[in-house]
Amino acid sequence: MNFETLETQRLILKKVTPEDFVWLFQNHSDGEAKKLLGLSSDEELAKEKEKSKGGYKTYDRTICAFLMVQKDTGETIGRCGYHNWYVAHRKAEIGYLIMKEENKQKGYMSEALKAILNYGFGNMNLNRIEACTSPSNIASQAVLKKYGFVQEGYLRQHFVRTDVAEDSLIFSLLKEEYKA
Repeated sequence: MNFETLETQRLILKKVTPEDFVWLFQNHSDGEAKKLLGLSSDEELAKEKEKSKGGYKTYDRTICAFLMVQKDTGETIGRCGYHNWYVAHRKAEIGYLIMKEENKQKGYMSEALKAILNYGFGNMNLNRIEACTSPSNIASQAVLKKYGFVQEGYLRQHFVRTDVAEDSLIFSLLKEEYKA
């Protein structure tokens, strides 16, 4: 499988398309897929397979995801990329996650986000990038503000996690505001 890659000081960011996810699940064992995607449980793998079956894209939107792989270990430690990418409207929502606590608070996400933002405004020709985060996720808010995202609003009971409706803060960054 040949991935388009971006490189930062400590990371290789491997682009994974909806078609790549389908191919991966059809051509690799569950163990290989879990390792490649950085998943730690069969439950996480089942969730990814379900998303793949349901379709990562629809008639007017898709995803552009990147696996975050440490250069020194080859371990996939997280993901960063775009979902709800509306090509015609030149906008997408960015999402990111570091999978293990031991890899958090080390600047990996900040490092990856710079490359992903450059890719979004450059290669994807985005005009607007949106981000939603929990009001209690101070680390996420800090990395967004570092790159110039502006908080636009507070979305009440925006998503449900473990049967609890939670709020979100919505941020945005426009191409004209971004300084690479």
